[in-house]
Amino acid sequence: MSEGSYQRLWDSSHVTLQELLDQEQPLLQPVPAWEWQSFQYRLSSLYVYYLGLLRGFDTLYDQMVQPQKRRLLRRLLDSVAGRVLELKDEMVRVDMCEWHCLDHVLRDLGLIPADLEVPVPKYFQLEYSSIQQERELMLAEILSRMEPVSFQEVLPVMNRTDAIILLQTAERARQGRLRATFIREIRREEERDRKMREGGWHKFNQNQAATIIQKIWKGYLQRKNTRHDRQAEMVFIGMTPLPDPVEHMSVANLRKDVKRFRQIEKEEEFQMATVKTHDALRETEGPDMREKMKDQIRQWFIECHALTGRFPNYPDESLGGSTQIFSDKTPEQVKMELENQLLESYKKEDKNKEKEKEKEKEKKKKKKGKEEKAKKNEADTMLKVLPSKFVPLISDGHEEYKNVWKNRSDHLHPDQSYDPKTLRAEKRKELEQEIRLQVDELMRQELKNLRLAVDREEDRPFKTPKKKNGKKVGKRKKEKDLTPNRSLASLFEELVVFGFIKKCNPVMLKDFLGDCLYLGSTLTLAHKLPMPSLFDVRQNIALYAILRLGSPDIHSMAPLIRSILLVGPSGVGKKMLVNAVCTETGANLFDLSPANLHGKYPGKAGVQMLVHMVFKVARLLQPSVIWIGNAEKNFYKKVPKEEKEMDPKRIKKDLTKALRLLNPGDRVMLIGTTSQPQLAEIKGLCRTYERILFMPRPDYASRYVIWKRMLHAQRVLVTQSSLDISALARVSDGYTPGHIFQAIQSVLTERRLLQLSRRPLVASEFLGHLAKVDPVYREEEESLKDWYFKTPLGMKKIQFNKDQEAEEARLAKEKKKKRK
Repeated sequence: MSEGSYQRLWDSSHVTLQELLDQEQPLLQPVPAWEWQSFQYRLSSLYVYYLGLLRGFDTLYDQMVQPQKRRLLRRLLDSVAGRVLELKDEMVRVDMCEWHCLDHVLRDLGLIPADLEVPVPKYFQLEYSSIQQERELMLAEILSRMEPVSFQEVLPVMNRTDAIILLQTAERARQGRLRATFIREIRREEERDRKMREGGWHKFNQNQAATIIQKIWKGYLQRKNTRHDRQAEMVFIGMTPLPDPVEHMSVANLRKDVKRFRQIEKEEEFQMATVKTHDALRETEGPDMREKMKDQIRQWFIECHALTGRFPNYPDESLGGSTQIFSDKTPEQVKMELENQLLESYKKEDKNKEKEKEKEKEKKKKKKGKEEKAKKNEADTMLKVLPSKFVPLISDGHEEYKNVWKNRSDHLHPDQSYDPKTLRAEKRKELEQEIRLQVDELMRQELKNLRLAVDREEDRPFKTPKKKNGKKVGKRKKEKDLTPNRSLASLFEELVVFGFIKKCNPVMLKDFLGDCLYLGSTLTLAHKLPMPSLFDVRQNIALYAILRLGSPDIHSMAPLIRSILLVGPSGVGKKMLVNAVCTETGANLFDLSPANLHGKYPGKAGVQMLVHMVFKVARLLQPSVIWIGNAEKNFYKKVPKEEKEMDPKRIKKDLTKALRLLNPGDRVMLIGTTSQPQLAEIKGLCRTYERILFMPRPDYASRYVIWKRMLHAQRVLVTQSSLDISALARVSDGYTPGHIFQAIQSVLTERRLLQLSRRPLVASEFLGHLAKVDPVYREEEESLKDWYFKTPLGMKKIQFNKDQEAEEARLAKEKKKKRK
């Protein structure tokens, strides 16, 4: 795409953004509870539109070259991502569920399931790649030093005679197999020759022979053309990917890389111009600004002295300094402020009288208390969206676009360089702020001298106004540093040596395969609670973990989430999602699983030191992910006898304390995985993990996508008539993605891949390998579902569904009575 195309995309995005900003205000108004469905629909449609905006702004920020536009795009990108996270929390609060059925919204808006995909901003990896490489090198260096000791493999010892016998046996077996193959071919040829001698040769004349050859050749050509036309038709309607998209993708990626290289050049040019412009403005306009500010402040001194008879207090720096003087205040307003300060002393005397009146009012308030409680209960049942932190930022960015960039013609800067006029305006504001700080220091001293010279009055200390009706905020106790004299490098190396910091497997989030739930709304209308699909799980991981950990600006303002628990049967992809979060965000992976803690840092003090070190290093090297496999073991109802020596519950208290100390801006997240949550105390588990994501076995749509993508990754054409993927997806019901991957790996060996041209792949080849693996039985999945609906959010959802069914039954009875 050209710069003009990106500019048009930017303009259309802001048109959509203006429409969404107009829809934000009505959502703040309370709505009765009986309008739940319409409110949820408005919230869902707004969420889907913001997802589209996030996708568009990500593309623009990744490919636009002009540096000043990219700064505005970065602010808009982070703000829109934060608004998406806020809307997600609102949807969870309204739906009382972590997954949402948005198929009816997509259908009404004319969108496709791909529009629900949460885009991961590309700058997460591009801009922080250097930091990630330094950490990977440091980790690789430490692992290489300890590799000879820790990772030395013990190979079985074999004497020379046994080795020779083993080689001879293998060679004789190989020769025997070859000899058997040769003899089989010889016997087959002999049998064919014998049959031909007994039956005799059939003789054809010239016309018959030519007819047979033409018939065979024309049939071959027709079958070949039919296959070609069928393949072209499938590619045209989008049912089959292009036969060789590698070349097209490489060209597209090359163009994107060229754009990014130009971005770096223009950014360096802009940084140099910023320094030069700032220095030039300081030399040319700085003295005039300084003198003008001094004159204005002196004039303010004189007017206040003439009006009140004394010089005013100079505003403190915490209140803005001289910016309050330049806020268009008249001397009369200043006089009123001074009089208000004098009246405060008289008000203290009247406080005792007011206290007596308040006692009488309290008696009257008790009578009205019942009425107010009833009103509060009604207000609690009303539906509304909480005020947003990101909407003002989005609105400011939209206003800057309209004022600066909307009507700006591109022919002024065809090479996409910076705009000097806009740069000078920005630097002029910064220079005014710098000069104002210097002038404030000088004028405070001048005011002190004026008081001594004119009024013979010493300097009065400025008292900051006290906040009225303010509640004292309890201060949190700071975490005691148990390792004050140790460097970050030594702590990092110790955690690596003991195996608590590990290298994550490079897995992208898009590699976690799964399809959307297409009948969610239909099941909801039929009063059947739909289960989440793997697509919903991938979407939640992107929202709860990746978007928050990837950007410090988003994390500092978005709703805080400290921990996530992934619940599902083994093989469904829980550990893969943990690796995907670390790969997408460049996060460090800390492993605090009970099996990894066994025999390390014994005792209460050892556990306390370990947790402190992990969270300290995680904060200093954020973003960081702390993973706990088999998370249920930390909250066992009853510890099994074979695990009592491990003591899996010893980290429980220190872990919960450390989690509470995480604040907005600390990009550290605890992710637990478990396949047997029934063994744990549900209260402790839900108190530690704020979000619980249920991962069921894949449904038919997800299994179809998994088979198709995994076979395509092995360079197998899935459009062959002999390979029925629909049948494979149907037969593999109950099997997890891990089981399907194992079956594909066991069937598609190197030898079998070489034979595909002669012997096409058949669906029945996978059945034998699937039969050897135990699937996820209905009883196991129902047990996990029952446990999930005992969590706080699950119980709310069940109760909400019961209330809805009761309300519908009541309305149905009333209709029947009216008909009678």
